[in-house]
Amino acid sequence: AQTTPSTAVAIVVHPSTRIDNLDFDELRRIFRGERQFWPDQKTRITLLVRAPVAQERKLVLEKIYRMSEEAFRQYWIAKMFRAEVATGPKLVYSSEMARELVTAIPGAIGFMPASSVGSGVKVLKIDGRLPTDPGYILR
Repeated sequence: AQTTPSTAVAIVVHPSTRIDNLDFDELRRIFRGERQFWPDQKTRITLLVRAPVAQERKLVLEKIYRMSEEAFRQYWIAKMFRAEVATGPKLVYSSEMARELVTAIPGAIGFMPASSVGSGVKVLKIDGRLPTDPGYILR
């Protein structure tokens, strides 16, 4: 079955982020709150996650977190309870909101359908591939 690029989920960051590519394990560490600062700078990572029911959230939970909705909630509650993170992910309610926050917050990382990326954000390669490339993992 052919997948269209519109089903791919782009990982987007603030334009000043000095990273162009993440390997998938690194991406998981960032999304799981195990890495809280960008490696090449002192900037704190601000994780933006779509609110429940968004199709791209389902894909991210499945592929990156490998968790159900319930497990994801419990995961962040436990992490905050143990003070392993200062805050949980910031919830965003639309691709537009994700784009606005990513461009406004240095260090921000989020995700959105590749089809709605637009300008002002930087799309990261994952394992050297962009959402439009064959073999891209987040689709």
